[in-house]
Amino acid sequence: MLAFLVQRISQAFLVMFVISVIAFAIQDGLGDPLQEMVGMSVSEEEREAIRDELGLNDPMVVQYLRFAGNALQGDLGNSYFYSKPTLEVIAEHLPATLELVIGASLIIVFLSVPIGVYAAIRPQAWLSKFFMGVSTVGISIPVFLTAIVLIQLFSIGVTVSWFPSDTGWGQWLNEFFSTEGGLPSYGRGDELTHLFGTWESGFFSSGGLMHLILPSVSLASIMLPLFIRLIRAEMMEVLQSDYVRYARAKGLSAGRINFLHALKNTMLPVITVGGVQIGIMVAYTILTETVFQWPGVGLMFLEAITRSDIPLIVAYLMVVGLIFVITNTLVDLIYGLVNPTVKLTGKKA
Repeated sequence: MLAFLVQRISQAFLVMFVISVIAFAIQDGLGDPLQEMVGMSVSEEEREAIRDELGLNDPMVVQYLRFAGNALQGDLGNSYFYSKPTLEVIAEHLPATLELVIGASLIIVFLSVPIGVYAAIRPQAWLSKFFMGVSTVGISIPVFLTAIVLIQLFSIGVTVSWFPSDTGWGQWLNEFFSTEGGLPSYGRGDELTHLFGTWESGFFSSGGLMHLILPSVSLASIMLPLFIRLIRAEMMEVLQSDYVRYARAKGLSAGRINFLHALKNTMLPVITVGGVQIGIMVAYTILTETVFQWPGVGLMFLEAITRSDIPLIVAYLMVVGLIFVITNTLVDLIYGLVNPTVKLTGKKA
């Protein structure tokens, strides 16, 4: 256990070192920070004096060591636009993004597991083929297009007049395919519950949940088809294994075999992939938050780019990288705990 933790923590530090180098290089390549700090109103001599004071004329190695040292102390600079520490700005926006990721994750879990298991148990059923066809289409549709379609259907509403309205069946079909809309599609709303610090949640109010529906569904649409297909493939492989055949030969019921033995082993690789995808979803929120104007770190990052807020851009990259590292380390640990065939040294038992 201790050796595993030391190994994973060492790997985490190595990854964060690489991320910090990339972030520092991006920071250096985004332009002159003095342009945003003082503009063009000062003379060249004054600009050079400020550069010396800020250490911008120091060798790159010295600048990186200063940057890394400050980062280890939780200091990633001050935002040009907000005029306060970048980590404080991110802390104000991060709860909205995490809430969106949690909502999307719940949708993925509650839909992908039953659909994937059903498609594996009954692969020839028409409903299984329908689900797999929809998942194939879902993988191909970009998230921003899904978001726009959801807004049109369930926020604005669509009135269909494809069928002759002078007939009963035509009127019924027009009403069936029409949508009234009404779901909110902008921001988080005003009904937020303060939990602690900068964390305000919409999970505890009807208005907050209503605002969360469309963005969560849109974000979940990225990963839901992947998990449906992954669970189906893993479940079908497990159902062909020797121990499942032995369980059938012993006369165990299909429900006990499928949901007690097969499903448990099916979920092991899903846990690994799921942990990685959580980190990816945090990055994917950029598009979802932009379309729905969701005030999370993704929208904050895009606004920082348009404002050339270099410290905030760098801080975002560092924080997202840290989220990836933490989630991957936790997934490795959880996988070692739930899989009896793997020791926490990473070797087979």
